[in-house]
Amino acid sequence: MKKLLSILAICFSVSLYAQNFTGAWKLVTQNGKPFVDECIKIYSDGYFMFAIHDKEGKFIKAGGGNYSVDKKTYTEVLDFYTTDSTKVRQPVIYSYSLKKDELTIEAPMHGIVLKENWKRVAETPTQLNGAWRFGARVNDDGVAGERRGGASPRQTLKILSGNHFQWAAFNYETKQFMGTGGGTYKLEDGKYTETIRFFSRDNSRAGMSLTFDYRLEGNDWYHKGKGTTGNPVSEVWERIE
Repeated sequence: MKKLLSILAICFSVSLYAQNFTGAWKLVTQNGKPFVDECIKIYSDGYFMFAIHDKEGKFIKAGGGNYSVDKKTYTEVLDFYTTDSTKVRQPVIYSYSLKKDELTIEAPMHGIVLKENWKRVAETPTQLNGAWRFGARVNDDGVAGERRGGASPRQTLKILSGNHFQWAAFNYETKQFMGTGGGTYKLEDGKYTETIRFFSRDNSRAGMSLTFDYRLEGNDWYHKGKGTTGNPVSEVWERIE
């Protein structure tokens, strides 16, 4: 009984720390210097993504994957990293300090100690908060095709905080990166509207707004509208965290 209680306490502790990270964070300083480009990092309970772009929306780099937190350390295991694919699936362990809405992380990297300060973005949670996996295309009759599922290393994931989002397509086995995009979103009267801040495949898409009809059915998120090319989009996404 004591052993069971100890295990439950550890699980609760790890979950509690992860909960403290959830939401969107903005990179403020790096090694003591103000970070001049835009960098937003979004955490769900166990997954994260980040992207860096300049003020005009020109894409610079992005990454994402799983993370875990305990009392002293914060560990990232990347599924994709646009500037160095050799880092994929190689754990990086940081020391960290979390004080309310300020997060500091440190780790030896490239012969120096990397130190970053992040500030939590003020947001109100929505029903779409969390990490989602692309499930299938949906036909005109509202019927979804065969689900991809989570077994394949080829994934398209999307993560949302209170009003920030980012998606990415990648293969963590081959370490291939296919694309990413993100920005802000809002929900209103059954409509989901994205405003794109960056798109790795085409910088000119920054600033576009796309509106979709959306509905939730259990852990499925259906949305239908038109994509950045103007072509119809009808998809279902599966909540994973």
